[in-house]
Amino acid sequence: MESTPQNTNQLFKHKALTWANTFDVCAVFDSNNYPDTFYHYDMLIAAGAKTELNASCGHAFEQLRKFYNANLNWMFGLLSYDLKNELENLQSTKPDHLKFPDLYFFVPQYLISVKGTTIEVLLGNTNILQQIENIIIKPLPSAEVTMQSSSSKSDYIKQVKELQQHINRGDCYEITFCQEFFAKNVKIDPLTVFKTLNQISSSPFAGYFKIYDQYILSASPERFLCKRANQLISQPIKGTAKRSSDPQIDQQLRLSLKENEKEQAENVMIVDLVRNDLTKSAVPGTVKVTELFGIYTFPQVHQMISTITCELNPKIHFVDAIKNTFPMGSMTGAPKIKAMALIEEKENSKRGAFSGAIGYINPKGDFDFNVIIRTLLYQATEQYLSFKVGSAITYQSVAENEYEECMIKAEGMLNTLKGLNNQPF
Repeated sequence: MESTPQNTNQLFKHKALTWANTFDVCAVFDSNNYPDTFYHYDMLIAAGAKTELNASCGHAFEQLRKFYNANLNWMFGLLSYDLKNELENLQSTKPDHLKFPDLYFFVPQYLISVKGTTIEVLLGNTNILQQIENIIIKPLPSAEVTMQSSSSKSDYIKQVKELQQHINRGDCYEITFCQEFFAKNVKIDPLTVFKTLNQISSSPFAGYFKIYDQYILSASPERFLCKRANQLISQPIKGTAKRSSDPQIDQQLRLSLKENEKEQAENVMIVDLVRNDLTKSAVPGTVKVTELFGIYTFPQVHQMISTITCELNPKIHFVDAIKNTFPMGSMTGAPKIKAMALIEEKENSKRGAFSGAIGYINPKGDFDFNVIIRTLLYQATEQYLSFKVGSAITYQSVAENEYEECMIKAEGMLNTLKGLNNQPF
């Protein structure tokens, strides 16, 4: 174990990320110093795959449970959105240019934690800290990348109005509808792009996940599910307001979001859905909403976030608790199954990793997973770059306003790809 002054930790983080990226497989999760009651670490750096699990829909969660029980070690992984097809009578037939695994986990060769001023090697020899210290950061320029939308604004508005017809018929009452932005035949340096994204859109659940030639560059503000001892915690986001550079206007936007009845209605629908999901794994009577309509501020947006907790039933394996709540209700809508069916019908491409989750499980069975939003996905071999943004469609929604909300959420990714914000790391 070694300690280092807080003002040098940022340089260590950049060096550690650069070091981790030299391996075929790595995962780096950074809280960016956001306060969080449930954090164990400020940063985790996992590098190299000692052993791996790559599972397809069918029995993927069962394989994960067996993989964990066989290793009883730290593991880092991806749960793709389309695992829904294993959980419900659903399918995914839309184009998939990214081809991420349905479920992928690895036990790392090396694992480093950063907590406050303390840097600790959890797996591997401590001499790796000297290797990291010796790394020289060579910043690479980020070329400007032009992204194109999978649908025009007019097509998007038409699709929203069609979804509202389903809502008016009573098929469902909320649908999280997303659109893709993509670029083909584009070569980027994922490490540089992630560092830029993490600077522009600093977030509490940021993550860099490399699976050979596939990259997840995440500036996620949202927690999917966390386990601490016998407690489960889920923190869905529903409710968004843009930021202003004028402090007074910005504060007014924040207050307006807090008091917005439409945003509150969207949020409470998903809170009810998450409560129901957690009930499947909870000791009866322990599911509680510990915070409703909390307002949190991020670089581009203010968000409305609620927190739901429960006590995990000791008869339920924690992997089944993940399964019982997946995918995150804030990214589906409600009722969940019908909303997911309509998402498959109306969206133009397979979600894959998007709106799934990345995170870790520790040897004691505690875990923490984000929701893969505000995230760039890159397939290096195919040179395909993509991100998706969406919003909750309800009967109250105005299609043009929902489109503008998507554009606000896209801002951090688009600014990252302009190649105008490079800093020497």
